[in-house]
Amino acid sequence: MADPERARSPDLLNRFEKLTHRPPHGHRTPPARSGHRCVADNTNLYVFGGYNPDYDESGGSENEDYPLFRELWRYHFATGCWQQIRTEGYMPTELASMSAVLHGNNLLVFGGTGIPFGENNGNDVHVCNVKYKRWSLLNCRGKKPNRIYGQAMVIINGFLYVFGGTTGYIYSTDLHRLDLTTREWIHLKPNNPPDDLPEERYRHEIAHDGQRIYILGGGTSWTSYPLDKGTLLPGDVIAVYKYEMAGCMYIHGGVVNIHENKRTGSLFKIWLAGPSLLELCWEKLLKAFPHLASLPTIQLLNLGLTQELIERLK
Repeated sequence: MADPERARSPDLLNRFEKLTHRPPHGHRTPPARSGHRCVADNTNLYVFGGYNPDYDESGGSENEDYPLFRELWRYHFATGCWQQIRTEGYMPTELASMSAVLHGNNLLVFGGTGIPFGENNGNDVHVCNVKYKRWSLLNCRGKKPNRIYGQAMVIINGFLYVFGGTTGYIYSTDLHRLDLTTREWIHLKPNNPPDDLPEERYRHEIAHDGQRIYILGGGTSWTSYPLDKGTLLPGDVIAVYKYEMAGCMYIHGGVVNIHENKRTGSLFKIWLAGPSLLELCWEKLLKAFPHLASLPTIQLLNLGLTQELIERLK
């Protein structure tokens, strides 16, 4: 049965839309890159790290970390504006192929590699509070994962799960779990027989449906795994967590010409499920009144906007 709160908009589904943006005067947009990580909430898309060997595209002499990007950006959905977030504290230096997840106002970053790739890996958890714009190191105990990059991770019911990755020489099928309350790592042993485990891999992705973790894609230096052969980890290995997705996916950056080693900084969106009537009305409102975010809160309340929508403007 169709969801009555979802709009019947087949023309919006499964169609990529390139988002155009005009940076405010004196501001710039993220340079083209690959190897970065993106996370999002209802208000912003956050982009951390990345790599671009093109000296000019990477910022030239102004980029002290060339060919890497030691920076954090956010894209504000309501206004369509990019902003580089100036943060305090120690930002990690492993800036390519790390894993990242947003947990409330906290951006958690684990692992990754610096230059030279595979020789300068990490296995720490760095946390950036995006509200207060400050980095900190999460002091953990227990059996930490190896120093790896290209792994994937997800937070489920207060636990951080990390799967796969590579040291640069050895590819992994290890599954580790970090209790975010006690800050203790453990190495989870699967109940499967050895011939019924996911293949070793890196640069894959993780999804979950509340009962199982799905391992999607990825590969090694000698093979790649197609997306139509996702792997299930046993349901009794993980906790259960329920969440709701808006149905919209954003894609930023990446390699666009492997032969010329060219990257892009473009941002695309695609609706994978029919947007709700609320989302359709919200997008129409923002297009009709592009300066809505500049109005004071009391005026927005008088116009009839809910507190939840007002928070998406700020």
